[in-house]
Amino acid sequence: MEDQDKTIDGEELEPSAGVNHTASTYQETQDETVMNIKVVDGNEPTEGSNLLTSSEKRLQEPPTESNRFQRLRQTFACPPRGSLDRVITNVTIVVLLWAVVWSITGSECLPGGNLFGIIILFYCAIIGGKLLGLIKLPTLPPLPPLLGMLLAGFLLRNIPVISDNVQIRHKWSSSLRSIALSVILVRAGLGLDSKALNKLKGVCVRLSMGPCLVEACTSALLAHFLLGLPWQWAFILGFVLGAVSPAVVVPSMLLLQGGGYGVEKGVPTLLMAAGSFDDILAITGFNTCLGMAFSTGSTVFNVLRGVLEVVTGVATGSLLGFFIQYFPSSDQDKLVWKRAFLVLGLSVLAVFSSVYFGFPGSGGLCTLVMAFLAGLGWSSKKAEVEKIISVAWDIFQPLLFGLIGAEVSIASLRPETVGLSVATLGIAVLIRILTTFLMVCFAGFNIKEKIFISFAWLPKATVQAAIGSVALDRARSRGEKQLEEYGMDVLTVAFLAILITAPIGSLLIGLLGPRLLQKAEHQNKDEEAQGETSVQV
Repeated sequence: MEDQDKTIDGEELEPSAGVNHTASTYQETQDETVMNIKVVDGNEPTEGSNLLTSSEKRLQEPPTESNRFQRLRQTFACPPRGSLDRVITNVTIVVLLWAVVWSITGSECLPGGNLFGIIILFYCAIIGGKLLGLIKLPTLPPLPPLLGMLLAGFLLRNIPVISDNVQIRHKWSSSLRSIALSVILVRAGLGLDSKALNKLKGVCVRLSMGPCLVEACTSALLAHFLLGLPWQWAFILGFVLGAVSPAVVVPSMLLLQGGGYGVEKGVPTLLMAAGSFDDILAITGFNTCLGMAFSTGSTVFNVLRGVLEVVTGVATGSLLGFFIQYFPSSDQDKLVWKRAFLVLGLSVLAVFSSVYFGFPGSGGLCTLVMAFLAGLGWSSKKAEVEKIISVAWDIFQPLLFGLIGAEVSIASLRPETVGLSVATLGIAVLIRILTTFLMVCFAGFNIKEKIFISFAWLPKATVQAAIGSVALDRARSRGEKQLEEYGMDVLTVAFLAILITAPIGSLLIGLLGPRLLQKAEHQNKDEEAQGETSVQV
């Protein structure tokens, strides 16, 4: 006791029974921890005292009135810090963006102006995505934020007072959606793995092609006989519905993969790999049918024109892809930024110029081929370019889904059209589920895994938002009322497909995955070890 009293007085002692020596050694090895300890009562810690234990005791003490007052002072400090500072900064950035644009454009950035509508739609779509992301259900993957963006645009269009002040011209809306489509196509092309292409076996080929083609043909038949669309427009609608959404499937598969579900059989990897090829097939079919629908002449001429558009798109994309493999050269500075700018700029140019020259179906295919070949040449640097492209997608994703939602007006929807559209969608999705089940037969999966894959191949969102309104935009440029009605029917079905299948598909994956997929053995052993450790503690 006397030794301890002397240490309190600050005097240096000889070690007694090794106790003080041990405490001193422990203190020396924990200098950084000791320096970071916050002194609550204002007294400096003394040498030799058990600092770590005392700090833990202080943290375990119930908050006193002085502690609450100190935290309140930190929250509302002057100048502010923490969350309050972030809120003020973000609000200032939003207001400054509007003010800068207003100072340049004037009335265009006031209520009722075009730029005002775009800015309001952009921020409302972001807020809608964030709010939907806050809805978290236990043991289920989060709902896709794109659904909140879609609903935000829909509400802006259909709330009377707001819709009068948030006006966006059709030409601007069409151009922004076309740019977003270009970004999606670049991401799809860069995301293709050449090694996976070489290793593709029967089940992956069947899964990426079979359900898409069967659903497209089924939807075309139903759209022709139920909705009264001409065959060209019916197949446009079919390929719009034929694509699965990586924006919903991939995050859900990553969650299951992290939990060890289906890893031994490679179910998450299979679905993520086949999703890219499924989307590319749907986009290619859509572009081909789009070119045929807006061309004049006989049926044989239209078919040949569609083939010509495919050949033109592949040839142009190949030339551009080989060009940006070598320009800029790898010895230049800011190489990644230059490559990202070139691939994005050329993709936007391809999509817009193909419409200008009368070959609307070739632009998307050109972008896919160009991005794929460019990624082959960039090899290890491709991932860095993809990061920049993903930033561009973060900007245009809210605009894309918000604008799609804003295109749908409740006043223009006919109840019979909505009912027939839902019937078309429901029957087509049911046929897709059955087809997917057949495609994964004889591939080494058990009955539970086959059922899971069938329902996991259900959600639709990204591709439907990207190409669902393209036909309507083409019809508006022609100025033909009948074609605009066809385009509106296609957009309505695409909107309903996103609204219905995206949340249902996400929830089904989260519910069925842990119940139908086998968990990896090493994952079970790790959990058992953790459980035994917690019991012992």
